[in-house]
Amino acid sequence: MNRRPATVPKPARRARPAAGRRREALRAVMGTVLGKQPIGSAFVAPYLVFLAAIFAYPLAFAVYMSFHDYFFTAPGAIVDRPFVGFDNYVTVLSDPAVRRSFLNVGIFLLINVPLTVVLSLGLANALNAAIRWRTFFRVSYYVPYVTASVAVVGVWLFLFNENGLVNTVLGPLAPSPSWLVNSKLAMPTIAIYVTWKQLGFFILLYLAALQNVSKDLYEAASMDGAGRIKSFWNVTVPGVRPATILVVLLATVTGANLFTEPYLLTGGGGPNGASASPVLVMYQKGIEQGNPDLGSAIGVLLVIGVLILALIERLFVGKDD
Repeated sequence: MNRRPATVPKPARRARPAAGRRREALRAVMGTVLGKQPIGSAFVAPYLVFLAAIFAYPLAFAVYMSFHDYFFTAPGAIVDRPFVGFDNYVTVLSDPAVRRSFLNVGIFLLINVPLTVVLSLGLANALNAAIRWRTFFRVSYYVPYVTASVAVVGVWLFLFNENGLVNTVLGPLAPSPSWLVNSKLAMPTIAIYVTWKQLGFFILLYLAALQNVSKDLYEAASMDGAGRIKSFWNVTVPGVRPATILVVLLATVTGANLFTEPYLLTGGGGPNGASASPVLVMYQKGIEQGNPDLGSAIGVLLVIGVLILALIERLFVGKDD
């Protein structure tokens, strides 16, 4: 009769030391936080700290101020700043100057954003061709963007004041009151100025995008009988769609934060607030008038409005991507 061999019991597994388990748990946590490439995360960390210190913390603090009766005090002073809920938002939304500033920046964006896209794409397409003095023209369009705003504003004040060069050329066709003191023309004039000044940056973006459009597509379009205009619409425009999305979003964000131009060109948003932007009104109420809680409420509303507008633009402009 065969007997089964007695089973040999397996040796008991040694319990891992507590220090080893802690090291493994720490590695797992670090892997979750830093990802698969910790060196890359280490390189990105300084920029994340910069974003947190320059953008995230001020935004969070602005939200806090907007919900409290906040005011400036002497350094080290301890005062009570009670929670007031949405009272600051009700106050600023009831202010005609605030409502008009948002209408003004809406007019500005309606002029600036389409004009920026059309001019920058058209000029970039022209500067991408093999033309004489191409480098000179590229630099010429980029110089206003890197020039100090104060210096350029002085030139525009000389051009568009009542006795300026533009009115002299127009003669009897010159508007009265003049451009920057006219309640209907002040904001469109500022929009044209900002478009001209920032055009070089957006041309540069489109020039970079045009380098990625294959020359074979233009040759194929030419073989199909397409001329320059059809090639532009059927090859160039779809080829630079990602750049167009970026240009639209950047122009919207920078335009919504308009401050320097109305502050310098129209003496602080004149005439009678016709060129005041939300950021300018926020500065006036928060700094000049000493109501940082109201200024913060305007800033939070502006951030929400820009995010909604950027989302709508992303859905319409980049819906095929």
